[in-house]
Amino acid sequence: MPTDGGSERIFELQEEVRQLKEAVVSHAVVDQAIGMVVVLGRISPDQGWAVLKEVSQHTNIKLRNVAELILVWGRTGVMPREIRAELEDALDRAGPTQIPEAPPEQ
Repeated sequence: MPTDGGSERIFELQEEVRQLKEAVVSHAVVDQAIGMVVVLGRISPDQGWAVLKEVSQHTNIKLRNVAELILVWGRTGVMPREIRAELEDALDRAGPTQIPEAPPEQ
């Protein structure tokens, strides 16, 4: 039977595993969004990362959340106006492009 210190160490390791799992999922979401931005803007992956960062900074929305919104847009065609405008601006700075039209927001 673990001592009090052993129980504490088990808890610490479980928490570390949880955080690592969350980081892996977050990284995958960001990588997928970068891929969409790269294709959309016909830019390099490094530029895609910079665009994603700019959108996050200019909207004051966490980068992972911006990435999730971009992935949702890829599946549904719906993107919040604020994100859309910032994404277009960031892509214009990276190289002129225009995001295809989406259905009206409901």
